[in-house]
Parts: sequence; C-alpha cells; structure tokens
Amino acid sequence: MSEITITAFSVEQVKDPFKILTGERYEFILDIEVPEDDELYSESGLYIRVIYRVEESLTGILRYEIFERNTAKYLDFDLEEDEEALLSAFCKENLPE
Repeated sequence: MSEITITAFSVEQVKDPFKILTGERYEFILDIEVPEDDELYSESGLYIRVIYRVEESLTGILRYEIFERNTAKYLDFDLEEDEEALLSAFCKENLPE
C-alpha cells in the first residue's frame, strides 16, 4: 500500500456548452508526494489529474491520470482501491461551492 500525500490542488468546473453530459464535471489537479521506496516515486514530483462527476446518484471519480510534475510525462499506473478512495473523498470534500 502506498502512502499518497496531497500537498496542493486546484479545481475547476468542466464546461459542457452542448449540454451532452448529465450532472456536473470537475477537473482536479492534485500535487502529490509518495515515499521514495514507492513504485510511483519520481524525483520530478507527481500530480494526478482527476475528472470527478457530481450527479444525483452517481458521484465519484470518472477517471484519473498520473503525471510527472516537471516533464508532464504520463505514467501508466493504476492506484490501489484505498488510494482511489482517498482521492474520491478529497475531491468530494473540496468541491467548489
């Protein structure tokens, strides 16, 4: 189990000018730190881009992508269930008013 620490974040609502999507979508950019012995660790630092959906019965993460901070290189890793739960709870708690 890796230990993700969220150090900073930004969030903005994803615009849907054509009203195709149901509910609302938010894009979170989460700066994270992981221990050096974690397989995700990068000296460049890491951030996760999360698309979070808010809808009556379907609130939660739609998708996430992990990137190196300095290079913006995509890293093809899947998070563990507890890590996804941590991200989902963080996003839910930090939705814009």
